[in-house]
Amino acid sequence: MKIQVPKGTQDILPGEVEKWHYVEAMMRKVASQYGFQEIRTPLFEHTELFQRGIGMTTDVVEKEMYTFEDKGKRSLTLRPEGTAGAARAFIEHSYAARPQPTKFYYIGPIFRYERPQAGRYRQHHQFGVEVFGSPLPIADAEVIILALDLFSRLGLTELTVKLNNIGCPTCRQSYRQVLIDYLTPRADNLCADCRNRLTRNPLRVLDCKQDGCGAIVANAPSITDHLCQDCRDHFSRVLDYLRAAAVRYEVDPKIVRGLDYYTRTVFEIVYSGLGAQSTVCGGGRYDNLIETVGGPATPGVGFGMGIERLLLTLEKNGCYLPGERGPDLYIAAIGDAALEQAFAAMYGLRQAGVHVVTDLMGRSLKAQLKYADKIGARYVAVLGEAELAAGQVQLKQMQGGEDWVIAWSDLADWLTEKLGLEANKEEVR
Repeated sequence: MKIQVPKGTQDILPGEVEKWHYVEAMMRKVASQYGFQEIRTPLFEHTELFQRGIGMTTDVVEKEMYTFEDKGKRSLTLRPEGTAGAARAFIEHSYAARPQPTKFYYIGPIFRYERPQAGRYRQHHQFGVEVFGSPLPIADAEVIILALDLFSRLGLTELTVKLNNIGCPTCRQSYRQVLIDYLTPRADNLCADCRNRLTRNPLRVLDCKQDGCGAIVANAPSITDHLCQDCRDHFSRVLDYLRAAAVRYEVDPKIVRGLDYYTRTVFEIVYSGLGAQSTVCGGGRYDNLIETVGGPATPGVGFGMGIERLLLTLEKNGCYLPGERGPDLYIAAIGDAALEQAFAAMYGLRQAGVHVVTDLMGRSLKAQLKYADKIGARYVAVLGEAELAAGQVQLKQMQGGEDWVIAWSDLADWLTEKLGLEANKEEVR
């Protein structure tokens, strides 16, 4: 039997991985400029962290977690999202005692057992940011602006921020009963999942993607009519900050997000070109999460975005993404003495920052030149007995067709100067 990659996972191969490097580098650059520091948490945590943090009645905990028992009979779970692990690290390493706010970002794989869909896999990768310690609406606005700034630098501009305020535990409790009263007479027309959610977690009905449920909740009471004054004021200030930054947004009372830890601001950034799976970033405020998982009362706000879906969106939008790049230099060595000389020289060239390779297969000169062309080498250096005797090397530019003969001892300086000029031209373009 042929062993293949498990369903819902993928190999990221040369030609594709360069796109990941580019996007991840931009994520790190933007996050750093906004004052965020990288955090790397374990791929698995104690199951209780996600049960308490995300919520027992969420789809993630009920249906989508990869949970297993280790040899010590401990229940562990591959992380299904990044915020709970960051919250656990905040508590465990006493970040509450440090100057606030604490600003983390992370990039890494997460795991959910769900039906694979556009840009979403059972093992997919997420970029997320978390701001712990600030209760102010300016923190909500900053994480939204950070996401939009990242998208803009990657070439995405046709995006819309959709946001809502789902209240605090006090005002949400009164709305919960109003929503149950509205949905109960219509329960027979809800999907099976939403009938189950009706008394356990009725706000999740608002987020259902089934057409029948969508038609029912279209006329449901809005939570915005049941917010306490503090929540109203908070949301109003978030919108003020977004308007001040000229952010295009829509208030959508049906956005609730799928995790129980959210309070007040929730948001999604959508790109219509992806069809039904249009959300490229989602997040919100979670003022009770740290306390729920055993820490001191600490407000928080953040977002997560799937990197696979982001790459899909960039490609659909025709945004720049780098492809597989060949070596700067291929040394076509003829004979054992030349190959030994080439092998010794490559170390110094690589130390100088040159991407250089030579023949590892015992090919003829003709075959080496053909191979250098196939792998996209910029330059080829031909080194044989005559060149060794003269202390020279023949250089050929593969695309432009120019030829040079230079001293072998000058190769590193000549090449780094050429590559530097080409890099400057590339930056101007």
